[in-house]
Amino acid sequence: MSSILIKSATVVNENKQFVADLLIKNGLIEKIAPQINAQADQLINAEGLYLLPGAIDDQVHFREPGLTHKANIHSESRAAVAGGITSFMEMPNTVPNTLTQQLLEDKYQIAAQNSLANYSFFMGASNDNLDEVLRTDVKNVCGIKVFMGSSTGNMLVDNPGTLENLFRQSPMLIATHCEDEATIQRNMAHYKQLLGDDIPVRLHPEIRSEEACYLSSSMAVALAKKHNTRLHILHISTEKETHLFDNTTPLKEKRITAEACVHHLWFSSEDYETKGNLIKWNPAVKSVGDRDGILKAVLDGRIDVIATDHAPHTIEEKAQPYLQAPSGGPLVQHALTAMLELYHDGKIKLEQIAEKMAHNVAVCFEIEKRGFIREGYFADLVLVDLNKPWQVQKDNILYKCGWSPFEGTTFRSSIKHTIVSGNLAWSEGKFVSEVSGKRMSFVR
Repeated sequence: MSSILIKSATVVNENKQFVADLLIKNGLIEKIAPQINAQADQLINAEGLYLLPGAIDDQVHFREPGLTHKANIHSESRAAVAGGITSFMEMPNTVPNTLTQQLLEDKYQIAAQNSLANYSFFMGASNDNLDEVLRTDVKNVCGIKVFMGSSTGNMLVDNPGTLENLFRQSPMLIATHCEDEATIQRNMAHYKQLLGDDIPVRLHPEIRSEEACYLSSSMAVALAKKHNTRLHILHISTEKETHLFDNTTPLKEKRITAEACVHHLWFSSEDYETKGNLIKWNPAVKSVGDRDGILKAVLDGRIDVIATDHAPHTIEEKAQPYLQAPSGGPLVQHALTAMLELYHDGKIKLEQIAEKMAHNVAVCFEIEKRGFIREGYFADLVLVDLNKPWQVQKDNILYKCGWSPFEGTTFRSSIKHTIVSGNLAWSEGKFVSEVSGKRMSFVR
């Protein structure tokens, strides 16, 4: 493994900015100092560039196995690395659903051969696989995923007894998708009665409503408090839900944490008119007030991490009428630059981006030696040029699906270099290494 010396970077780490050199050897950060005079196989002049810890995305859907016409681990991990995301945690609603330890291990084997980014995979819960869930290795698996809202296949967990048992017995973090299915079905029936099958996508946030989200999230919080469960609620989409969470307890001591996603921080219901099904997600993109309320909760510590919920579909699938078009969209290549755009707009600090997209993810999931720029930690790093604009266009989109809801957007910042576990993987707009990422481990 080659050594790398980064010179004169502006380091953004642990709520500080400072100019320093950084030496990487054997995949680890060996030294951080004002000046390092050492021999290295690769030299990166980072003067004028900002060095952030590589982003850790705690919620992606890379579609392998079973849905590889949309995406696969190889294609989407490359797009992630090009976007400054060095590690990901992937969800179990692939085909077949990841509901057994063997199916979970199969995904790790695929990633070991094909992932450019570091990786972990969630074990899936259903109404009838508690014994399998309880066999999950807490040191080598990021968490248990519970869909408390509709999902692919047999993954809706709506049996109250099953939920009680999961929350009482889970040996590790439970991550939940919270939308109340009965409320959604009632709303859908209402609009079908009014409009038949010709429902416009602008009604998506009325069908998958604030009420549906809050009912489910508040139920998850109540269960977690009852059983002292380590709960992490994914993709908060309403301002109302943000008040379920605490910003007075230190993160390391929190038993209940929450995530915001880039699309809920960027888009609002006003964008359905121009973006249509391209911004159809579950939970839905909602009002401007919800978007602004989520950002406020990110900034004040009620919401702990920022992720993507990267969930690609083909453009043909998205072009179908609202009722047939699947929910989800690709985001990993553009998530960090989108957040840097909010920095340029004065809405968030660079230190907060590093905190919410790297530090806090590592703390929430107890990831071993990642998420911070520290000596002895894995060298997962991204160098960004804050003053190199570029426009998202078809020919520079790296997702297998070939489209992005950001197409046509000009970002003011560019990802200059991405280093994954000590390997320079992306540099100056090109992949320079296909060295596989590493399986993440957890200190639990």
